[in-house]
Amino acid sequence: MRSEAATRADELFWKILHGGEYERIPDALPVLTAAYLENPGDSITASHIGFLHIWRLAERSRLDGAPATITDHAVLARKYFEESVRLNPSDARVLGFLGAAMLAEATIHKDEKLKRRGYYTLRDAIHEWPEFNYFTAGYVMSGEPADSARFKEALEWQWLTLDECAQEKVDRRNPDYSKYMRLETKKGRKRVCWNSWIAPHNFEGFFLNMGDMLVKSGDWRTAQRIYASATLSPTYASWKFQAVLEQRIREASENVSRFNAAEKRAGEALGRPMFSSRFACMACHQE
Repeated sequence: MRSEAATRADELFWKILHGGEYERIPDALPVLTAAYLENPGDSITASHIGFLHIWRLAERSRLDGAPATITDHAVLARKYFEESVRLNPSDARVLGFLGAAMLAEATIHKDEKLKRRGYYTLRDAIHEWPEFNYFTAGYVMSGEPADSARFKEALEWQWLTLDECAQEKVDRRNPDYSKYMRLETKKGRKRVCWNSWIAPHNFEGFFLNMGDMLVKSGDWRTAQRIYASATLSPTYASWKFQAVLEQRIREASENVSRFNAAEKRAGEALGRPMFSSRFACMACHQE
C-alpha cells in the first residue's frame, strides 16, 4: 500500500506537469524525494522523481544561462529510473525512460560504454512495447547529426511508431493519417498512440516532433504533411503549441538549415527542433 506522503507527492507531480510549471520543479523535488525516502520500495514515486529530473534537463533552454550543474539531472534521472525498473520491471515505459536517461548521461560525459548500454536498453524497451518506445528511443536520438546512422534509425523508428498504431505500413511519400483516426482507443497497448490523461496532447506532440525530424533530414515537404496530421486531433483547438506548429509548416524549407545549425541562441523557441526546445516535454504533457 502506498503512503499518504506518496499520494500527496503524486498530486503535486501531476499538477506541475500538466500545468507546465517548469519553474516549480526545484520545489517539487524535495517533496517527492521525501516521500521516496519514507518508502524506497515505491516504484511510482521513483519514476516520477526520474521524470522531474529529465524534464529539468530537457527544457533547460527556458533558463537564462543554465548552469553547468544542470547536467547532474541526467545522472539523477538515471538513478531513479533504474530504481523504478528494479522495483517494477514489468513497466516497459519506464525502461524506455531509463534508456533515454542513460543516453543523455553518456552523451554529456562522453561515455561510450554507457551509450551502448543505453542504446540496447532502448532496444529492449522497444521489444517490450513498440508503440510507446519506438517514439521514446527515436526522440532521444533525434539530437544526433542528421547524416548519422543513429539519427536515420531514430527517424525510421518514428515511421514504425505510425505503422504500429495504424496496424499497417503508412505511406512514406504521402502520409494521410486521417484514415486511421477511427482506430482511436483508450484501452490496451494501442492507447499510447492517442491522447490520454497522462499526456493530454500526446498525438499533437508526436507529429510536431516527427515533422521536426523530417525537416532536419531535409525532407521538408513530407514534414509539412506530418505536421498537418496534428490538426486531426479532437483536442487540437486547446493545444498551447498550435502557433508553433503552424509556423513550422510555413517555414519548413527555411528550418532545414536552422535545425542543422551547429549552435542555437539560448532561449530561441522556434529556431530549434522540439527535442532541444522549451517545450521538449510540454508539447505532449501540458494541458
